[in-house]
Amino acid sequence: MSTRPSASLASPVGALHLAASPAGLTTVSFRPPAASAGGGEPDSQAIELLADAVRQLGEYFAGKRREFAVPLDWSVLSAPQERVLRILHGQVAFGDTVTYGWLARQAGLTADHAALPARAVGQIMGANPWPIIVPCHRVVAGDGLGGYSGGTGIEVKRWLLIFEGALPPTLDW
Repeated sequence: MSTRPSASLASPVGALHLAASPAGLTTVSFRPPAASAGGGEPDSQAIELLADAVRQLGEYFAGKRREFAVPLDWSVLSAPQERVLRILHGQVAFGDTVTYGWLARQAGLTADHAALPARAVGQIMGANPWPIIVPCHRVVAGDGLGGYSGGTGIEVKRWLLIFEGALPPTLDW
């Protein structure tokens, strides 16, 4: 049995903690990972994925990267979460923003023939296992910034949007 490797990265928005499986990145978190039981050697493929993810995040914060090409382990998600996060990851570029309602409509998820409510998309954003890489900070409320995951507060979302040029520094949402 192998252990799930992890890595940390200092960033302008605080320490980021990453974990990976052989299939891809499993988490990016603002909180340190819980100690895991298990023995054995960490999987070398997962270690390489982590090193690549740390490098790509470093390039992003240095202003040298606008999109990420690190594999993600989508198996950690439910079907609705995966649908919404794949759309966000594939369609919302650096410097762009979309609303929770837009993302709900794009996902086309229905319950009794009604589009997935924007509130449910907000909950999916709050549970996003890969903040920054799957850019939930680019999803805003129709009347302001909305919330942000990871227990970091809205200031991290504001910083990221200003950094990407999506929010003028003087605009107070």
